[in-house]
Amino acid sequence: MTLRFTWWGSDARHQRTQQVMDLFHSKHPNITIKGEFKDWNGYWDSLATTVAANDAPDVIQMDELYLSSYADRGALLDLKTQGTHLGLDGIDQLALATGAVDGKQYALPVGLASYSVVVNTDLLKKYGVPMPDDSKWTWDDLWAVGQRISKASGGKVTGVQSWGMDVGGLNIWARQQGGSLYDDAGNVVVEPKAVEDLFAKMSQLSKDGVTPTPAVTVERASGSLDQSGTATNTSAFGFWWNTQLTALTKASGDNLALLKLPGESAAKSPGAYYKPSMFWSISSRSKYPAEAALFLDFLANSEEAGAILLTDRGVPANPKVRSAITPKLDATDKAAAAYLDAITVADPPRVTPNGASGVEDLLRRHGEDVLFGRQTPAQAAKAFVDDLQKDIDSAG
Repeated sequence: MTLRFTWWGSDARHQRTQQVMDLFHSKHPNITIKGEFKDWNGYWDSLATTVAANDAPDVIQMDELYLSSYADRGALLDLKTQGTHLGLDGIDQLALATGAVDGKQYALPVGLASYSVVVNTDLLKKYGVPMPDDSKWTWDDLWAVGQRISKASGGKVTGVQSWGMDVGGLNIWARQQGGSLYDDAGNVVVEPKAVEDLFAKMSQLSKDGVTPTPAVTVERASGSLDQSGTATNTSAFGFWWNTQLTALTKASGDNLALLKLPGESAAKSPGAYYKPSMFWSISSRSKYPAEAALFLDFLANSEEAGAILLTDRGVPANPKVRSAITPKLDATDKAAAAYLDAITVADPPRVTPNGASGVEDLLRRHGEDVLFGRQTPAQAAKAFVDDLQKDIDSAG
């Protein structure tokens, strides 16, 4: 029998994945895995077409932005129905929750990430600024140390990279205040005042020179990681997912380190949460759900598979696999893995609702309006919340 397995990614990912498929086949000669490899943009068009034609691959690499839409249309299998073949006990419950929709486990997190602050320690030394204590620092502490960097460099380096234009930051901001972006039903429940405060602070930081000018912020928002303030050594602090440390360090050439989020020690609830790098899902129409589940079990829980995949799809969600591969990792990947073990996380945000996959584009559009003075923070916050809810309602 043959299982179809689809994923997106680079050529290096393709090669690693093929090695794992071959290894699985050597252990289960009766199961052949046929790979279907695409780039990000072509992947989702192809998946939508095959699902609509009732010809979806058996095993699907899934993204958080699209999980709810495929789950809602009945395209994915509840993985809890395959307990005989797929072990879920080895995955942290807060990590598993990232792949659950309405109480059903439609996806298994492949790798985990968490929001972090990346600091350029070489720039701190260059401008005589001590490393902040991330065990208890506040947002005001970050802005203050950022201001010192900006002033000491004469504006050549901004203390903090552009902030407030990505949904990870919005989630943290809302969660630390005891709120959330969506409720369990998938409605937008973030307080407009919280979004207004974020936009207002974003604008003020830019005016004060702590973060880049509006023009630079907008340019970098549409650019690649290599064009960021962190990668070009033109910002001392930046907000990133911890798993991006290796790519940032390679691009920067400087010494970078991970710091915990500001405000966590005094927050109403922890802002930090596990973000899945991506998921494994099984088509609800698969003719071979048991065999597909067996393959997922190998991908997620096998140390042999982990030794091949390493951190290509993120830091493994299974702690035992994560520990087993750590000696094989380079210094920055080890730091990313250690970061997950060092932080305190709360329940993950509700999976992005169907229709809300464009949330980050909305946030950037209204954020840009504030930066350029086209809207007040209050106007932009209300428009963002209204537009996001309209998108969700339209999809329903």
